[in-house]
Amino acid sequence: MKLYFLRHGEADWPSWEKPDDERPLTKRGKREMRDVAKFLDRLKVRPDLIVTSPLPRAAQTAEIAADYLKAKVRKDESLAPGFGRSKLRTVVKRHRANVLMLVGHEPDFTNVISGLTGASLKLSKAGQQEVRNKHGCPSVFLCHSLSEEQRNNRNG
Repeated sequence: MKLYFLRHGEADWPSWEKPDDERPLTKRGKREMRDVAKFLDRLKVRPDLIVTSPLPRAAQTAEIAADYLKAKVRKDESLAPGFGRSKLRTVVKRHRANVLMLVGHEPDFTNVISGLTGASLKLSKAGQQEVRNKHGCPSVFLCHSLSEEQRNNRNG
């Protein structure tokens, strides 16, 4: 099984006054996620299924990725903030697939991936990192969004 973790795009609204769980992606966040999805498509990432947190910013990220990667999307409450290793087991059992992409939130993804791999990492905004575990666990690919410099380096 391959397991991909995709952090939602930028959803920072300086004057946001509604509940945090309702924040959508910003225009920049949507643009960044299109860039990430294009990059993943060029890498031939082909998830059988994309499972997302139901929060708007994650669901929008999943839909953008699905458009480029030609995958179906399902929402799962387990990926809402508070996601952990026990919920990962539940999600993987519930959504059986050879290649599964999860879309969710920080610091949950960092904590889960660190627990699975022993890696010390942090998913930063506009950063991308790949982690592979040699002990029989699923391959783990971490991706958020590419910085302008990274996009230019990969596109040229």
